[in-house]
Amino acid sequence: MTMLTIGRWLRILSLLTVIWLITILICLLEGTEPISLSDAVGIFWAHLSSETGGAMDVGKSTILLQVRLPRVLLAGLVGGTLAVVGVTLQALLRNPLADPFVIGISSGSALGVVLSLLVGLNVFYWGLSTLPLFGFLGGLITLFSLYRLSQVHGKIFVQTLLLGGVILNAMLSAVIMFIAYMMDADKVMGIVYWLMGNLGSPDMKALAVVAVYALIGMAVLFGLGRGLNLLALGDETAVTLGLDAERTKRIAFFASALLTGAVVSVSGLISFVGIMIPHVLRMLIGSDHRLLLPASVLGGGIFLMAADMIARTLIAPTEIPVGVITALCGGPFFLYLLWRGKMKISNA
Repeated sequence: MTMLTIGRWLRILSLLTVIWLITILICLLEGTEPISLSDAVGIFWAHLSSETGGAMDVGKSTILLQVRLPRVLLAGLVGGTLAVVGVTLQALLRNPLADPFVIGISSGSALGVVLSLLVGLNVFYWGLSTLPLFGFLGGLITLFSLYRLSQVHGKIFVQTLLLGGVILNAMLSAVIMFIAYMMDADKVMGIVYWLMGNLGSPDMKALAVVAVYALIGMAVLFGLGRGLNLLALGDETAVTLGLDAERTKRIAFFASALLTGAVVSVSGLISFVGIMIPHVLRMLIGSDHRLLLPASVLGGGIFLMAADMIARTLIAPTEIPVGVITALCGGPFFLYLLWRGKMKISNA
């Protein structure tokens, strides 16, 4: 592991931040209705200074500020969240294939959201939806069930957890489809489209709610960076070095469920971000979680913003669910990781 210094930490995160900002700018300008950089600067300046433009400016202003800006920011938030959860689960389970979608946490969160919609529990307090809360509860219950299923004499068996997660994921997806089938016909298509991964055009209030959940969960995980480094070495080694391994795992699992539930409630099921981004970043910057966690937030955001731009422009004006794009990218990547693991075993 390359030694982490403050200078290296700042250089890498500064570079990723610049790429993240450039990606935001490109995604804001590109679309069915292209917007030039000068027009975008003028719209933002007019908005900040409360000036009004002409009729054409009003149309472009609506597209930029009310349609694209919330969507691009949501893509960055969701992508970063899924990537940081993937990093955390891979450290806890010591398996590069661990991912909130693969082990069923995303499906559990989706089931919580769908059940709340079915029984009419999408309540608003102070104008804020409770859907992220039900997504969190669904993800937490799923994760707790997997945790208990794979625990023997106080220790987690990784293989049991991964296999149980895959099976539970299939079962939960079937339950979600059954519930959707029982709903009104006009709601079914919306739910199916949401389950395929859809960022839509959220309003700023919904974006703010998800951001609060995400910031709380990320702050918790960032604080566990050293602990995740030790857990990646094995439970026995971590305990020998003074870490309360089981407490760290419980906190990390809880925060992962919170993050997954929050983003699934607004984006549906978006797969493989939590596998691809952490794996690529480990090859580029190393596996120190004190750097890898914040880098994954930026890297995941960059990837999903770019994927969403492709989804809405590839066959415009028709829009592809962004989950389809990530699955098309992640499926072959997942198979590559399996093949690479097989080659390591055969060459050992």
